[in-house]
Amino acid sequence: MADYVYRSVMHDIKEKILNNEFEGMRLPDERSLAEQYQVSRSSMKRALELLAQQGIVFKKRGSGTFINPLYLKNQALFRYEGSNLGLTDSFRVPGKKQRIELLDFQVIKASSEIAQDLFLNENDFVYKFKRLRLLDEQPFLIETGYLPIKIMPELKPEILKSSLFNFLEDEQNKTVTKSFLNITVEPSSEEDQEKMKLKPVEPVGVMEGIFFLDDGTPFEVSNMRVHYSYMRFNTFVNLNR
Repeated sequence: MADYVYRSVMHDIKEKILNNEFEGMRLPDERSLAEQYQVSRSSMKRALELLAQQGIVFKKRGSGTFINPLYLKNQALFRYEGSNLGLTDSFRVPGKKQRIELLDFQVIKASSEIAQDLFLNENDFVYKFKRLRLLDEQPFLIETGYLPIKIMPELKPEILKSSLFNFLEDEQNKTVTKSFLNITVEPSSEEDQEKMKLKPVEPVGVMEGIFFLDDGTPFEVSNMRVHYSYMRFNTFVNLNR
């Protein structure tokens, strides 16, 4: 529960930053924030540390915690945060409503490649699902995922119409905390053009990756094809040792 508390606080502070609710680009001090959110100082400290690691805020010794102006200037649509890596949270855009359409859901025998990626036997079965994500009814992402049945034997189509990672977190007390992603760009396919309303000459961003639970277990192999106008990815490099 403590883990959930500091992440909830972090998300709320981030929303307030995006909505320009802090005056002077400065956050209240740690004690005041802890009292405001009614959490322990340690939980608040952890929340602020995560925001700093993401490059959203920075701490100036003796002066306080400030919002990074470059973060506000160059906000990426796609924001993985090192905690819950689900797309529902990572693609959250203030003022826009997200919706998921389930295009396909079936149980298949794992291919040799999928079995290797998920550390399964070739005779093991996996869920295969395909989802279309929309922002304000504009299709922007086609997601194809493969998930070991043994991890979520009770998975139903209804669950896939909302956040899978949030369901895993809320109902099974498991968290996806790590991922390996390959990000590239390629010509759009006929399906991309049909589902995301693209012209044949327009490209797509492609993100392929493996997601891991906090205990190191591979949870999902995913292929995400993103409408080019929504494909902006920022990262933060910390050179401290």
